[in-house]
Amino acid sequence: MKFLVINGPNINMLGIREPGIYGESTYSDLEKYIEEFGEKNGFEVTVLQSNSEGELIDYIHYALDKYDGIVINPGAYTHYSYAIYDALKTVNMKAVEVHISNIHKRDEFRHKSVTAPACIGQICGLGFRGYTLALEFLKDEVTK
Repeated sequence: MKFLVINGPNINMLGIREPGIYGESTYSDLEKYIEEFGEKNGFEVTVLQSNSEGELIDYIHYALDKYDGIVINPGAYTHYSYAIYDALKTVNMKAVEVHISNIHKRDEFRHKSVTAPACIGQICGLGFRGYTLALEFLKDEVTK
């Protein structure tokens, strides 16, 4: 079983960007956390990040026929990228949207996700654990 974890803009700045919201852990810490979780649970995980909308779309397209599911944190693209929504719908793979912070407790513009409707679920506000919960859920969905 193989899963692709895609992180969007500014996630690479974890540990620097708003530590009161995102914590002190770095992006490298997040990658290691996700990869170790995959190893412990018997599946392969590839973790990618880009600040570019087009590259995120390319990652989604790349997943087709290579991965069993996608975990995606589109970052700010969550709130306005119909192109990412379309890419998720195009590949028609099981995907879970994840946010480290609780987007519903933040700025009003962050409350709506245009990408979540292309996913089977959304997890927000649970920090790094949201990624592992999403991976557990996808693993269960794939093995049904």
